[in-house]
Order: sequence, then structure tokens, then C-alpha cells
Amino acid sequence: MRNRLQIIGDKIREIRKSQNLSQIELAITIGIDRAYLSEIENGHTNTTINVLYAIADALEVDIKEFFTE
Repeated sequence: MRNRLQIIGDKIREIRKSQNLSQIELAITIGIDRAYLSEIENGHTNTTINVLYAIADALEVDIKEFFTE
């Protein structure tokens, strides 16, 4: 069973890929390291709400999209 962090990370990856963005492109846009974004997408780190909002803004989605399976 996937935990909450994995669900959020999977959703971020899914949306990012649907927009044909690489991890490095998204990371640069929001001002974080690509490795940190990878940790988020893989559900290995508990990030801040500010980073989640930055990702949502960069992907032009509502943050609630990250919390739906």
C-alpha cells in the first residue's frame, strides 16, 4: 500500500510528465534542487506546504490535485 507521500509524489510526477516537463525544468522554475524534487516525487521526503504550492503554481494546477488518487 502506498503511503501519503508516495501518493502526492506520484501525482506530481504524473502531472509534470503530462506537461512534458523534465524534473530539472520544474526544479529550476520553482528554485529547488532536482534531487530534492526527485525525493518528493518518490515519496522519500516530507516537504513543506510552500514547496507544494510552488509546484502547483508552476504546473498551473490547484494544490488539491496532489491529494487525489
